[in-house]
Amino acid sequence: MTAVDPGPRPDSLSRQIYATLREGIIRGKYPQGSRLAEQPLALELSVSRVPLREAVPLLEVDGFVSTLPRRGAVVSTWTIRSAHDLFDLRLCLEVGAARYAARQVALGASPAVLGEALRSSQEGVGQGDAYRIAADSARFHETIVEMTDNALMRSVMRSVAGRMQWLFYLTSQLDPGDALHGHQELYEAVSSGNERVAEAVAYAHIERDRLESLRVLHDHPGVQE
Repeated sequence: MTAVDPGPRPDSLSRQIYATLREGIIRGKYPQGSRLAEQPLALELSVSRVPLREAVPLLEVDGFVSTLPRRGAVVSTWTIRSAHDLFDLRLCLEVGAARYAARQVALGASPAVLGEALRSSQEGVGQGDAYRIAADSARFHETIVEMTDNALMRSVMRSVAGRMQWLFYLTSQLDPGDALHGHQELYEAVSSGNERVAEAVAYAHIERDRLESLRVLHDHPGVQE
């Protein structure tokens, strides 16, 4: 991650800066609690301050930074509580989404898009790239929500998918094969068209993920109690 392409129009340039900073935060290049100082970042990315300032609110909306008085943009810090909050939200959102996605399948919708997301996850695990594994995992869950055809649910999921990817990356020492097995179970449950089965499998998957993730986070030096 170095300079961004200055060629695109300003709105897409700010999006490109957002994506670059987002990846840097997830990978730990910009540590939790660190300040994203405008001038050094503008020099690092070879951009002006205007699109950089436009990118910061996008990061804030998605939970990657907080804007503090006299400090500006500061990278968000994970705590055990914030991890629990994310899992609680996932339960509220994704369990219902699995149910409604299965309903759509029962009504004739194809689960092919979820199958593609599963295959991408399998390829990522095969490559052993922790960043891609985290991105594919978040994308798989996002795809289930997209299958509901519920605009509000999709909007909420888009706002938290980045945080999910970040958490998946922080806990990347967990066996990715276990998560992949859970995704296979979710795919089969949604594809069956059985709402109750999909709902139950989604709930069990998220709670299992919570248990394993918190075990890792408790020992992570960058995560506060």
